[in-house]
Amino acid sequence: MIRSIALLCLALTSSLLAAEKKPNILFFFADDWGRYASAYAGLDGRPNANDIVKTPNVDRIAKNGVLFRNAFVNAPSCTPCRSSLTSGRYFFNTGRGAILNGAVWDSSIPTWPLLLRDAGYHIGKTWKVWSPGSPGDAPFGGQQYAHDQTGNRFSNFSEEVTKLVAKGMSVDAAKEDLYGDVRKNFDHFLAAWAKEKDKPFCYWFGATNTHRLWQKGSGKALWGIEPDSLEGRMPSFLPDVPEVREDFADMLGEAQAWDHALGIIMDKLQAMGELENTVIVASGDHGAPGFPSGKCNLSSFGTGVTLAISYPGGKGGRVVDDFVSLPDLCPTFLEIGGAPLPPNLNSRSLVPILKSDQSGLIDSTRSWVISGRERHVAGAREGNLTYPQRALRTQDFLLVRNFKADRWPMGAPFNVTETSTPSHDEIAHNTHVAFPDMDASETKAWLIEHRNDPKWRWHYDFAFAKRPEFELYDLKKDPDEKNNVAADPAYSEIKSKLTEQLMKILNDAGDPRVTGDGLTFEKPPFIGPDDTPRGKGKGKGKGKAK
Repeated sequence: MIRSIALLCLALTSSLLAAEKKPNILFFFADDWGRYASAYAGLDGRPNANDIVKTPNVDRIAKNGVLFRNAFVNAPSCTPCRSSLTSGRYFFNTGRGAILNGAVWDSSIPTWPLLLRDAGYHIGKTWKVWSPGSPGDAPFGGQQYAHDQTGNRFSNFSEEVTKLVAKGMSVDAAKEDLYGDVRKNFDHFLAAWAKEKDKPFCYWFGATNTHRLWQKGSGKALWGIEPDSLEGRMPSFLPDVPEVREDFADMLGEAQAWDHALGIIMDKLQAMGELENTVIVASGDHGAPGFPSGKCNLSSFGTGVTLAISYPGGKGGRVVDDFVSLPDLCPTFLEIGGAPLPPNLNSRSLVPILKSDQSGLIDSTRSWVISGRERHVAGAREGNLTYPQRALRTQDFLLVRNFKADRWPMGAPFNVTETSTPSHDEIAHNTHVAFPDMDASETKAWLIEHRNDPKWRWHYDFAFAKRPEFELYDLKKDPDEKNNVAADPAYSEIKSKLTEQLMKILNDAGDPRVTGDGLTFEKPPFIGPDDTPRGKGKGKGKGKAK
């Protein structure tokens, strides 16, 4: 009898300890991926590229958890996006983290990876977390937590596979060679975690292969994605021509490569028996690079991202309509990990949504997000000036305010004139030849080459021309955000209402662009000498103009 009671007590104690065990956190974060995953196919009621791309592992996360239809970044540029993500603050409240080139992390700003470490997590990362790097404790803790001993070949996936195929490997064997890097790096992390197995882990997988540049034609050559299958499925502000369809197909191919890496890591955890006790999140840092309205733009194409989250014990297969911003992941991870929330957050935990069993709109107060940017690449405009923008996105409208409408939104044309044009190869491979806030790409080259063709002039101006102070888009009538109705008297009331709401949010949050003299981002260290000679600083590889 006594033995039975003792065994019962032991069982109850073990159950309580198991219940109190903190879950692991597995964070998959891609560069420039946008909202392209097959889990989104059919959700917006019209044909699009999500009908073509195949991402079974992102879909697997969504099936086991939650797919967010309205997830957005706070800034559509690498460093400011990641600054807001890791800190839970709006990008403009992260000091020099609010810009790309010239960014320096303020280590006095708490970040969730290090707060989780302090709360008892074993943390580690592979490849990119923050740019231009993570020295010291900024914001992931430096190289002591890095597990990328194989180098960075996977982040140049299509180029590296193509090189191996040229040396005689089959396509499948070349892919497997690069997948081996993913396995080796994750195994290296697991070996380090094994020394602290009493701790839960937090692992950040940051491959950057969805960032430019990628191998031309690789979407079809490596993944069988026929460019013509995208006819009528790309956003309508893109020229629906073979060259642009091929470029878009190549981007989708890189997304499929990235997705395969997710499967490798999740399968490993499943084999270890750890997958059921792991929160899994898949997302990315902004929209597609080298396309009009994508990266560096406050459009939905530039700020909308995939977000799929599986949560231990949560109800799966849910599609949620609540508007969420990626800084919300900071308090979410901290609540999951039992870590205290730091002060000055501009974000809210998603845990109540993850614990819900509902789909659709769960929290009616999550009806908007804001976004913005200041400066992307150095030297994009004379004097190294910024292009300050802020935007408010609701279910029905997008309002954008361009504070310096006299400046070039994508950077100056530089040596692109009506009579002189750089070569196709220069534009496609050198970001700084023209309009340097748009990454070098085949699409960019095509647009510039066709700028004087009346059939395509609208597309060129849509991508590069100067913009008015206010832009307003009626999303029900104009889902691709092509028709600016800010000057239409029929929209004057909604424009005033949204402008008032946006400015109140910015003022309440202490945005330096609208408080005080509003010139914080117009002074050093945010701007300084243009140290990037025009025509130099090529965009080749993954380490440029993030």
